[in-house]
Amino acid sequence: MSLSFENIRHSYGADPILKDISLTAKKGEIVCLLGTSGSGKTTLLRLAAGLETLQQGKISLGDTVLADATMSSPPEKRPIGMVFQDSALFPHMSVAKNIGFGLHGMEMDAANRSISTQLLNVGLAGYEERFPHTLSGGEMQRVALARALAPAPEVMLLDEPFASVDVTRRRQLREDARMALKQSGAVTLIVTHDPDEAMEIADKIAVIEQGSLAQFGRPEDLFLKPESALVAGMFGDAMAFEARFAGGQADFVFGSLSLADTPLGTPTGAVGKVILRPDAIHLRPAEAGSNSPYVIEDLRFVGHHWLANVVLRARPQAARLRVQLADADRFNLGMIVDIEYDSSAAFAFPPHTGA
Repeated sequence: MSLSFENIRHSYGADPILKDISLTAKKGEIVCLLGTSGSGKTTLLRLAAGLETLQQGKISLGDTVLADATMSSPPEKRPIGMVFQDSALFPHMSVAKNIGFGLHGMEMDAANRSISTQLLNVGLAGYEERFPHTLSGGEMQRVALARALAPAPEVMLLDEPFASVDVTRRRQLREDARMALKQSGAVTLIVTHDPDEAMEIADKIAVIEQGSLAQFGRPEDLFLKPESALVAGMFGDAMAFEARFAGGQADFVFGSLSLADTPLGTPTGAVGKVILRPDAIHLRPAEAGSNSPYVIEDLRFVGHHWLANVVLRARPQAARLRVQLADADRFNLGMIVDIEYDSSAAFAFPPHTGA
């Protein structure tokens, strides 16, 4: 059973928030809605939950219409669980009672088994008698996830669920949440503004920018085959530079990229963007007496690799290029270098393709 959005348009007053959004999330699939604040991703989530009245388009769960321009089933009638950035646990209730809140009508033994199973799935077995004030932020979010999953909803909606969790604990929480959500078999939508988070947890990513769907697909497709400068710039610590397109190449402050295909209709001299990732750039020490315009301004170890900052010798304040190095044995501060680019991870976008 899939959750489908068809031609969704929504405005707040005269301000359009969503502009003709169409996408489908399948049963057992985790879809991240990725975008900056104000892009419309949370509005789409609230429309799915029934917390906003749909103005145009249609939202369906399988063959059942949840909302269209003429009707909207109330939130309590939708088979949907929700987790917010603030876990919103009941402070006067134990963990077990928080999770069991949505299990009204279930026999006590069955409810207790469900509570224990959900706590096991989110890595909190044995926490039944704890109270929210004794839990860390990450633990409270785990309980909130367990509470939402306990009634076995067909759809799970999560709005920035890890944003308030300490960064050192966030990765483990994401991993545990992904496994619990996959085990549930529910359709899952997660709102986030963090591209790394989307990459780590999602089966598919929908990039929303200013109310429009910029790209929707598997993480590897968005990373390797971005359809716009916006999407390319979101992943891999990418850098954006203004570029001028002419003669089958894109010229920018740090050289040129040869283009296998320049979109038809791109005028000579058109100004667009080049998007580069640090691992797409290769340095080599320039030969003695070289006129190379590039010099290493900074060099430091950052964990799994070294990071070099390269600038223009004549205009060091004009721009900076970050380059990943496997080691720094051949390089030092102030060294003049030559630059090459890996075309598989360097992208050029004329203005009409989303630059």
